[in-house]
Amino acid sequence: MADWDLLLTDAHIATMRRGAANYGAIEDGAIAIAGGSIAWVGESARMPNRTAARTRSLAGQWLTPALIDCHTHLVFGGDRSAEFEQRLHGASYEGIARAGGGILSTVRATRAASADELFDSARVRLGMLARDGVATVEIKSGYGLDLDNEMKMLQVARRLGDASDLTVRTSLLAAHTVPPEFTTNADAYIALVCDDLIPAVAKHGLADAVDAYCETIAFNTEQVSRVFAAAKSSGLPVKLHADQLSDSGGAELAARFAALSADHLEYASNSGVQAMGKAGTAAVLLPGAFLTLQETQQPPIDELRRLDVPIAIASDCNPGTSPLCSVREAMALACRLFRLTPEECLAGATREAALALGLDGDRGTLEVGKRADVAIWDIMHPRELSYWLGIRPLAGLLIAGLDVSLN
Repeated sequence: MADWDLLLTDAHIATMRRGAANYGAIEDGAIAIAGGSIAWVGESARMPNRTAARTRSLAGQWLTPALIDCHTHLVFGGDRSAEFEQRLHGASYEGIARAGGGILSTVRATRAASADELFDSARVRLGMLARDGVATVEIKSGYGLDLDNEMKMLQVARRLGDASDLTVRTSLLAAHTVPPEFTTNADAYIALVCDDLIPAVAKHGLADAVDAYCETIAFNTEQVSRVFAAAKSSGLPVKLHADQLSDSGGAELAARFAALSADHLEYASNSGVQAMGKAGTAAVLLPGAFLTLQETQQPPIDELRRLDVPIAIASDCNPGTSPLCSVREAMALACRLFRLTPEECLAGATREAALALGLDGDRGTLEVGKRADVAIWDIMHPRELSYWLGIRPLAGLLIAGLDVSLN
């Protein structure tokens, strides 16, 4: 009986191990896979004398951890291209939202869509991510804003995971904005989220985390604190849309609840970043939204680096502020808009994205014991993954050691 199920040879490997320099690169390396996990990785010359059921020569291709998209709104109805056009004519995102557009326009379309319609449209977007090298994706609710429709969205997200080779993690984002039924009483809606939605979702195992939007056009820190306390009581970790349009104290709030991540952060204060560093909360940067909203206030990159806050990169795929279905394009944008390095961006879409989902013990690097989620690339160096625009260099994708069809 063979020791290994699969041996990948004649490859260059970017292990992305934490603390390793230069992508944790191994020239002329090999990876052995057994039982869906990495059993050995290293230089070919140091490979132990073991047997493999299958051996596959990669002829100098690069291997990286499969990509992880740790912030998406992949399930939704309709689109908001008309609002995109309005913003180009001078309308602001906040102004559109206050006039009943923005998130609420997607809420109306999502409520009107059947579960099958939401599944069919989201499945196309999920396939786009897979063809980009993604093996793990997070999908948020937040366009239902009532018990039935939030659960419908999360059920669709779970179904997407069941129908796909990809791992789908789900987040309840019921505290996304105030629904039309509660326009004059946001506190009553927060009570509904805390007392009904979170317990129901937890009971049925539909969410892996609870998210919220802390912003002037959404919910304040006191309201989000109530949501997070309810999430913790139900045994669910939390995440936060924080300080995207203003310094709303979101970074500090996320840190206070030991959130997995605080996302956006364009207006986060230095004190907020310091709190995140102490709490171990990852920063998730979303350059697609920054570009689409024509934002000029950059996230506090230097402070995040100085305090060793893990920096993840995600697509934020959504119909309003980030119509982007490519983590690689998000990496390219992060280099150009935020001046992150290509190595930081690859770490942000692998190792740090896994951390932002609480999965860093299982995936995100190519190390012994990690799940064998491996992307195979036709490139000369991993920096090219953030350099090229508009090409698809992915040559293959393994998830738990098995080849995934990219058709």
